[in-house]
Amino acid sequence: MESVFRAYRKEQDREAVHRIWREIGWIDKDQTEAADLMVDAGRTLVAEVNGSAECMVLTAPGSLRYLQEDLPFFGVTGVATSHIARKQGLASRLTAKAVAAATADGALVGGLSMFEQGYYNQIGFGTGSYERWIGFDPARLRISVRPRIPKRLTTEDWEVIHAARLARLRAHGACSLYPAAITRSEFTWIKNAFGFGYDGPPAPDGTRTLSHHILLSAREVEGGPYTIQWMSYQTYEQFFELMALVRNLGDQVHLVRMNEPPGIQFQDLMEQPFKQRRISEKSKHDVRTHSSAYWQTRICDLEGCLAHTHLRCADLRFNLVLSDPIADILDEGASWRGVGGEYVVSLGQDSGAERGRDAALPTLTASVNAFTRLWLG
Repeated sequence: MESVFRAYRKEQDREAVHRIWREIGWIDKDQTEAADLMVDAGRTLVAEVNGSAECMVLTAPGSLRYLQEDLPFFGVTGVATSHIARKQGLASRLTAKAVAAATADGALVGGLSMFEQGYYNQIGFGTGSYERWIGFDPARLRISVRPRIPKRLTTEDWEVIHAARLARLRAHGACSLYPAAITRSEFTWIKNAFGFGYDGPPAPDGTRTLSHHILLSAREVEGGPYTIQWMSYQTYEQFFELMALVRNLGDQVHLVRMNEPPGIQFQDLMEQPFKQRRISEKSKHDVRTHSSAYWQTRICDLEGCLAHTHLRCADLRFNLVLSDPIADILDEGASWRGVGGEYVVSLGQDSGAERGRDAALPTLTASVNAFTRLWLG
């Protein structure tokens, strides 16, 4: 099968991309606008086979919060291969090219959500930490806040919503993607989506802002379950006001699911969590918590990442022999071939890495997959 790897051309490739996504079940006839927004939001590469795009990889620029700093980041926002082009190595080679292109643009680290663990390991990605999904009866939330009446948010508010997402309270490991079209696409893509929010102080140019907001979707609009797709807040007081809004839905909605926010043990906010779990077991309103590590990251510039690493520990120096499997997938003539090689690494308040080896130091041998997991924690 002959293939050509190139940039996406909208007039030529749009219908082929829609066909790929329909084949794999990502979109239906009502979601093509959302798909187009996502494709246009960043860089899109395609693999052309017999004159038609049969594989595509999307990336978008953003930032990763590392300790107290924001590092240049890219997210792989979509990888899709048509039914006729599977098992040809197109997705792995195209994703490797996308990683190299984002690195050339200055990204220090990249990330993605995986369809299954193992596939993206061949491109140097290592699995992230577990995240917890909570299912709860909103009427049984232990929150005493009386919320103000919020403003209703629709897809027309996508720009102010996106700005609020970028300005949200972020902890170590939080990722933001810069293109506002991504928020517009996600809001458009999600079925039965609706949002609430509160206005913040006007921006310096006088435009509207949101201080905190929440976006939900409903599997069944009348009784739920509902899913909190995302929430944005700048203080924990704002978080509790948003959760009080969710509590107020409890006279009609019997279950809400959400990703547990960083720094919060959500079980503390649930009334009789174990009793709720027992009496709802095996129902569609099952109150339970499950954990999954569904995302992966990889370092793309070791020296750059360690230059931004400031640790409260005694200084430590060692040799690092780093392997990077992406080198086996990239074209032989590629100018960037991953971060494999030998380094002398320093960890401490001022950290760093430089090419070379010091015979007096101990040696750590690792893949970029594993070292990224160590570095990110």
